[in-house]
Amino acid sequence: MDPGNYTGISEFQLLGFSEEPELQPLLFGLFLSMYLITAFGNLLIILAVSSDSHLHTPMYFFLANLSFVDICFTSTTVPKMLWNIQTQSKVITYAGCITQMYFFVLFTGLDIFLLTVMAYDHFVAICHPLHYTVIMNPWLCGLLALVSWILSVLYSLLHTSMVLRLSFCTEVEIPHFFCEVSQILQLACSDTFLNNMVIYFAATFLAVGSFIGILYSYSKIVSSICEISSAQGKYKAFSTCVSHLSVVSLFYCTVLGVYLSSAAPQSSHASAVASVMYTVVMPMLNPFIYSLRNRDIKEALMRFSGLTALKGSIVL
Repeated sequence: MDPGNYTGISEFQLLGFSEEPELQPLLFGLFLSMYLITAFGNLLIILAVSSDSHLHTPMYFFLANLSFVDICFTSTTVPKMLWNIQTQSKVITYAGCITQMYFFVLFTGLDIFLLTVMAYDHFVAICHPLHYTVIMNPWLCGLLALVSWILSVLYSLLHTSMVLRLSFCTEVEIPHFFCEVSQILQLACSDTFLNNMVIYFAATFLAVGSFIGILYSYSKIVSSICEISSAQGKYKAFSTCVSHLSVVSLFYCTVLGVYLSSAAPQSSHASAVASVMYTVVMPMLNPFIYSLRNRDIKEALMRFSGLTALKGSIVL
């Protein structure tokens, strides 16, 4: 580290996607629309599950948790980006950057853990249907949710504490729309070897371990579905999993895309664009994926909005 380049920085510059003034209104409108759709769609899922006693089951309990996490996940990055575009400022304070990074890692971990727990729930429902209510009892569901939160908090604290030990140079421009861990490490003047090793092993344990758990659950599910004799039974069992499987596939594919784009040369802009897929687009799509093919959710949403009563009055 060159001592002449070090300073006790108080802020960073988030460069975002483009510095062209004519694109700023378009970016603001686009991301504001996606954020509002994300918040409204996931909030509807939460309200539908909480207000309808038919949906007070483990599957919808975890779905409501996932919707809450998705709202928080998007709220960690998008409002600050919208504020910077509106005020034509790229500044984020050092404390604000560390805080944003902490919550971003926290909710990323929660997303992964909840998707894994939901895969286990589907595994029990299809492979052990007679024992489902006994195995997936309220105590175990609450415990799984609590453990997911605790592990995510510890995972996020690990990354945050590792970044806090670093010294930063006068170069404070982050070529991203939020404080992403790998981008912050590139600005550090001190040695980041330990940070990179921790990120590598922790991310491998979290992502790969969870992915193996999901693959194992679905391998057992496929085996059980193949043993079902009737075509209707197979279709019903498969339709139970298709929404979750779609979300898992999209999530891991987009994360893999971000990893590959960040590994490419001169990849900062490509990595920022790819990050939009799992930080903004995925939380926006989740309510549609889980509701469009789910009759229970659609009926609960109709009951919640009063459309059922309105339809009945029109028929009368």
